[in-house]
Amino acid sequence: MMRSTIPLMALVASIVTQGCNAAGTAPGAAGTHLVPPPGFTLAVVQSDKEIKACPSNANPFTAALDFPSRYEGSDKARDDLNPESERKYRELIAPISSLERGLSQQVDDYMRAGNVESLECAKKLLRSWSSANALMGQAVTHTGKSMRKWALASISSAYVRLKFSTSNPLASDPELVAAVDKWLETVARRVVEEWRDQPLEKMNNHEYWAAWGVMAASVATDRRDLFEWSIRQFQIAGTQVDGEGFLPNELARDTRALQYHNYALTPLTMIAAFAKANGQEPEKAQRDAMDRLSERVLAGMDQPDMFKRKTGDKQVTADLSEKSKLAWLEPYCWTFGCDAAMNQRLESMRPLKSYRLGGNLTEIFHPKADRFKGTS
Repeated sequence: MMRSTIPLMALVASIVTQGCNAAGTAPGAAGTHLVPPPGFTLAVVQSDKEIKACPSNANPFTAALDFPSRYEGSDKARDDLNPESERKYRELIAPISSLERGLSQQVDDYMRAGNVESLECAKKLLRSWSSANALMGQAVTHTGKSMRKWALASISSAYVRLKFSTSNPLASDPELVAAVDKWLETVARRVVEEWRDQPLEKMNNHEYWAAWGVMAASVATDRRDLFEWSIRQFQIAGTQVDGEGFLPNELARDTRALQYHNYALTPLTMIAAFAKANGQEPEKAQRDAMDRLSERVLAGMDQPDMFKRKTGDKQVTADLSEKSKLAWLEPYCWTFGCDAAMNQRLESMRPLKSYRLGGNLTEIFHPKADRFKGTS
């Protein structure tokens, strides 16, 4: 595979120069509306599949985002979980987590079963959180700031499925659409403020997740400046992948280096997919970087010792056994194409789901042919 020969700092300088105007518009994109990948526009189907009850504990979160780190007390590698801090963290974020998972599940249920109850639940959740201007409290901690952008990604990607479905499930409620659009744009702009000035030597998976949340919100609200900000973060991320496919700032996580390489790759694949849907496929340098990173992550999952040799620490791999951890394979293969080995791995794991990426990604990026009936 050809590798980029563009010097790192020269490429970064070029990206920063091109992105000085925060309201910049992509070449040839003036006057066009932002759209998601085609699978986000699928029509609703009718079926008798089992559906989940509407969450009862997803109350709008309007307080300060003051959450402890799950790695409280760890050294600079931030790789030792603190059981007590994790318990407190889970307890405090419960309303946000319930909203993230619940909204995604209700949208999934509606799209694959067509039941009115799931749609009304999703609309109820969106109405209550937007009307309360939720998630706009002060971010007291780094974890609080992180929770805002994670939630933005979950909510926006689920909302995009409703807003862009050719079944037009929100057509009868324009006031709700206007309120949610305004709210998501407000949250997205706060996320940009919180993550836009990170020094390159510290830029890692957090910035990538912020960029994905903003990307999903930009398409949901048709805000080109937010879209371009996300694209620039993706471009910079590409410069951070070294020649072997490692991310130096994720290697710093020591025992969790492999886990965080995978975690960093996840939002980048979604940004790339949404960019492609809007005629901005990654340039060769970014494509090569993504190839190197994905190959390294998959190789590391098969042989974690390669990360041990790089960091000097045995890798924590228990979390990587969950299928959802490889949900990025669906948007990756749709965006870049996958070789036979990647396709075989993907096929063996379907369906792949992630509530922070839009729900059932197999349904979105690899739907059955008849699911496109009625779409334009």
